[in-house]
Amino acid sequence: MTQPSDAGPTEAAPQAGTAPPTRPGRQLLAASVGNAVEWYDWLAYTFLATYIAAEIFPKGADNSLVPLLSTFAVFAVGFFMRPVGGLLMGAVADRSGRRAALTVTILLMGGSSLLMALTPTYAAAGILGPVVLVVARLLQGLSVGGEFAASTTFLVESAPPGRRGLFSSFQYVSTTAGQLVASGVTALLLASVGDVQMQAWGWRAAFVLGALLSLVGFWIRRGAQETRSAGQLAAPRPGLFEALRSHPRESLLICGITTGATIAYYTWTSYLPTYAQVNVGFDKGDSLVVGTISLAFFALLQPLGGMLSDRFGRKPLLLTFAIGFAVLAVPLLRSVTDSFMSLLLVQCAGLVLLTGYTSVAAAVNAEVFPARVRAAGIGFPYSLTVALFGGTAPYMGTLFKDLGHPDAFPFYVAGLCLVSALVYLRLPEGAHKPLER
Repeated sequence: MTQPSDAGPTEAAPQAGTAPPTRPGRQLLAASVGNAVEWYDWLAYTFLATYIAAEIFPKGADNSLVPLLSTFAVFAVGFFMRPVGGLLMGAVADRSGRRAALTVTILLMGGSSLLMALTPTYAAAGILGPVVLVVARLLQGLSVGGEFAASTTFLVESAPPGRRGLFSSFQYVSTTAGQLVASGVTALLLASVGDVQMQAWGWRAAFVLGALLSLVGFWIRRGAQETRSAGQLAAPRPGLFEALRSHPRESLLICGITTGATIAYYTWTSYLPTYAQVNVGFDKGDSLVVGTISLAFFALLQPLGGMLSDRFGRKPLLLTFAIGFAVLAVPLLRSVTDSFMSLLLVQCAGLVLLTGYTSVAAAVNAEVFPARVRAAGIGFPYSLTVALFGGTAPYMGTLFKDLGHPDAFPFYVAGLCLVSALVYLRLPEGAHKPLER
């Protein structure tokens, strides 16, 4: 793990023979475009779920396995396959190189999206339709879980000296771009072909587009430069669980770094519109508009946060995020009304604070582990924490509402952010020290 440097705000030069790639712009493009495509494919399912369910999981299906498989498709990927993907694809990145892992993840995502587009309806193939869809979604979960591990290490290792924070910020620039494109394509298709044709075939077109975009991402990534040398890749390969066995403290540290951030991220980027609808009767259409505006604003903030971290360090931004949410999550969520401007201001305010984490997350995680096990070391504990605390955010919010205590959810968010704040206080500053390669 890195320690603070006395060299001041300028990062020292990397050690001999471990210089970052010579084409950082191409590296940034390869990671960002591919990651945006990954998240487009992953999130398109969310936006199109109602159309898919009507064709693949129809109401009144006579086979009792259909609703069971529908539930499995929703939950198994989010709570199982992403951590598995983080572990397996992280191991590929550590053993065979970051570029190899990025190639595998984007081809896997493209193939699974094409499979989803070709899924037969329940009317045409019976139980085979839901089975194919579940397999496709599980493969998508494997891919997106591995993407974070591989692209995080690739981005940060590709950064020129003194620019790790800036490069790190593009992790969430591209993730947010993928989410916006998925939302926009869904809206465009619906406006172009109408609800009936959208139900019949339009939803499939979105996944065909995702498969084609994956080929574009694959082509761009093929021209990227590997961030590990031939000698490093020829060294004895780490075991699948070596990062966990050899670096248990660092693995737990990744969990602590991520806990508060993932609940805040999923609450403010995904669940907040539903929270407003359920608790104050906010208009559904208006909430989608607010979400789109807020996410575009959020994407623009990321490079600024990354550059600030390169100048002043990661810890000031992390602590601003965590303490800000610990103090303000409750009043912010309680201030949501059925006013358009109210929700917009609350969402944008939370995303400003959240930028303190998202803009530096890749750099902070990469600075925790040595290069030999960096991808797998990040991938598994990060994805597991996201599954436990981020993926369950909508469930917890709904649960508190059903139990008659909707006001408890903001305190839940604030409490987890306070836990991460305590971790950040003890986290060594790694911004101004060379990254181990």
